Amino acid sequence: MKQLKDEDLRRAVRKSYGDIAEAGGAGCDGAEASCCGPVTAAESISVGMGYSSEEVAAVPEGSNLGLGCGNPQAIAVLRSGETVVDLGSGAGFDCFLAARAVGENGHVIGVDMTPEMIGKARENAVKGGFENVEFRLGEIERVPVADDSIDVIISNCVINLSPDKTRVFEEAFRVLKPGGRLAVSDVVATAELPDEVKKDLALYTGCVAGAEPISQLKTALAAAGFTDIRIEPLQRSKEIIREWAPGKRIEDLVVSASIEAVKP
Repeated sequence: MKQLKDEDLRRAVRKSYGDIAEAGGAGCDGAEASCCGPVTAAESISVGMGYSSEEVAAVPEGSNLGLGCGNPQAIAVLRSGETVVDLGSGAGFDCFLAARAVGENGHVIGVDMTPEMIGKARENAVKGGFENVEFRLGEIERVPVADDSIDVIISNCVINLSPDKTRVFEEAFRVLKPGGRLAVSDVVATAELPDEVKKDLALYTGCVAGAEPISQLKTALAAAGFTDIRIEPLQRSKEIIREWAPGKRIEDLVVSASIEAVKP
């Protein structure tokens, strides 16, 4: 089985999530989906991953596609007037929640490499009357944002999809202001991933095969310059992760985690 190349991975991720955007949340086999496979409705997924029912109900219809693996809002502790970037913003779910938190004096920038998701998010922003949110097409390895301009970076189950996570953390560090915060929900590896998992393109686009161990992520964050690094696995996520690939026992290999760090 050949090794997957970076360009093949990016192409596959872009196509997979472009298809999801056009289908309004449909997954691999047409059912409503999370990162990878058929599960329950998007609202139920989000509540199971730590969002409140009030948060789920507060965003424009169609912005929550059930693609997350946690709730970065819960760890970001956003404040009025802050400027926020969401890496891999999808249809805008977390951006709209962040926009409510930072208020009219704050600003939220969603970055996504999938044109279909950007289009959907912009439509949702208009539908919801969000004037303090914008969406930019771009890769999270090359964030289209100025140096030292952002208070908080959030992301939800996206960094695992990057073939160059070191570069993602370097970019996050670049755009954050001194004292800026990283608040991410993502999938981490809790065991050595078998070769058949690492080389499975469907499991890569499904937020499994690209997961890295906590120790490796901490090393990459520290190398980028971050301090106060904290990565906490969320064991409750295993119940939902199990449904991403039924029968493959991926819940024994990966788990959702909250990832926090500070730019000194």
